[in-house]
Amino acid sequence: MKLKNVATLVALLFVLGVVAYAADNPNMGTWKLNDAKSKFPAGATKNDTVVYSPAGGDHVKVTTDGTDGEGKPAHTEWTGKFDGKDYPLIGGVEGATRAYKKGNDNTPLLTEKQNGKITATASIVVAPDGKTRTLKATRHSPDGKSMTYTAVYDKQ
Repeated sequence: MKLKNVATLVALLFVLGVVAYAADNPNMGTWKLNDAKSKFPAGATKNDTVVYSPAGGDHVKVTTDGTDGEGKPAHTEWTGKFDGKDYPLIGGVEGATRAYKKGNDNTPLLTEKQNGKITATASIVVAPDGKTRTLKATRHSPDGKSMTYTAVYDKQ
């Protein structure tokens, strides 16, 4: 009987830890692109929906759905920690990784790489009221050209 109580307590503490971590991260939840407030150059990928969800312990899963630079459907998934280390980006180009790190409480910074070479950098600012987030990104193409864009999202 005591083993059952201990197992229940451990499970409860795990759930509370995940909930506390999620409450601490203002990015958590579903975000929809506000096209009217966003600025994309031709050929930029547009993520129409971005979802941040707990993925066990202090891991976060980030799922994006939108269109690539050619207008084709694009879907990516990333699971990792906001610790600045590279984690695989599923659905992106082969060999792609993404790393998130905290800039401050409301501004994570991200870096994408392909085969170890930086292909994009961005900052993500969540408004103090938690209702909007603004991603300012610079993407670097293999030929050395850069494109900068701003994507504004509304919390759902």
